[in-house]
Amino acid sequence: MNAILRAMLFALDPETSHQLSILALKSGLLKVRPQSDTPHLRSKVAGLDFPNPLGIAAGYDKNAEVPHQLIRLGFGFAEIGSVTPLPQPGNPRPRIFRLQSDHAVINRLGFNNEGHAVCLKRLEAGHDPRHIVGVNIGANKQSTDRIADYEAGIDVFAHVASYFTVNISSPNTPGLRDLQTREHLAELLSRVKERRDRKATDTGRAVPIFLKIAPDLGERDLDDVAEEIETRRIEGLIVSNTTLDRTGLQDKAHASEPGGLSGRPLFEKSTAVLAKMRRRCGPDLAMIGVGGVDSIETALEKIRAGADLVQLYTGFVYGGPALPARIVLGLKRHAEKEGLSNLSELRDSAVAKWADRPLA
Repeated sequence: MNAILRAMLFALDPETSHQLSILALKSGLLKVRPQSDTPHLRSKVAGLDFPNPLGIAAGYDKNAEVPHQLIRLGFGFAEIGSVTPLPQPGNPRPRIFRLQSDHAVINRLGFNNEGHAVCLKRLEAGHDPRHIVGVNIGANKQSTDRIADYEAGIDVFAHVASYFTVNISSPNTPGLRDLQTREHLAELLSRVKERRDRKATDTGRAVPIFLKIAPDLGERDLDDVAEEIETRRIEGLIVSNTTLDRTGLQDKAHASEPGGLSGRPLFEKSTAVLAKMRRRCGPDLAMIGVGGVDSIETALEKIRAGADLVQLYTGFVYGGPALPARIVLGLKRHAEKEGLSNLSELRDSAVAKWADRPLA
């Protein structure tokens, strides 16, 4: 994104800028020549063949409007949502705040989305079997049985989702993070896994399930999550969602706004939790690292800390549409420079460095 275009977008409120970027992708105005497929970056994770390890995280394309356009920018995969059974407006505006000096964003959107039916129609209409598109499922704010909302998401999207993300870590739906506690997590994962397995008999494939956790969990909480993932045999883990922590922020004008913080200030905390979970869960669990990825080096460091794949969103806000292709090219060149047959050979090389860090 050139400086003039970025200045114009940043002069608008964040939600208006976001809507304009979606429209630009739909119209084909945002055109970047992505790198061609390369064996240095291909990987099989959770049974899926990824052309490269860089994905766009949930939250950008909440309503499944542009997943394939995003992949054409250079992303190896896209994740839509979070999507809930019923449409909901989310929290009152303003609810997104840029912290430009921190290269960060605070949001308290509250799972605003158009609901299952609308997103399903778009995914069916635009289905491209060459593209990996995950579906991030959530629960309605007023739901009386939130776990049933996740089961409904499995039912609705099982035939079109490349993978599911069970999002229980958004800080903007009251009580949602309580599902990360041991007792609730056991029931959630059991019911979701059972529903997925039942749908597999209809679709002929068992869609991988990833659990997305918060970066604000303590060591004991991480133990519980790891044990439940192993017990329920869930395929993957995404670390992490946004944080409630405000440590070290420079932008004092917005630092006190309620909501989840994303972007550069989240990198160290989320990477430490990623490595701690890799140490707990072992080498076989599929893991996606998210939080503060906005460059070639931050993407590489997530992989060194234990990630099979990485995702970004806030980095895309600040880096613009050329960023994914630039990172993917950088990853390819790094693999070639280091004489790696595949970038995945770097995985876990810095787990000890990050996992030994204390949680604040």
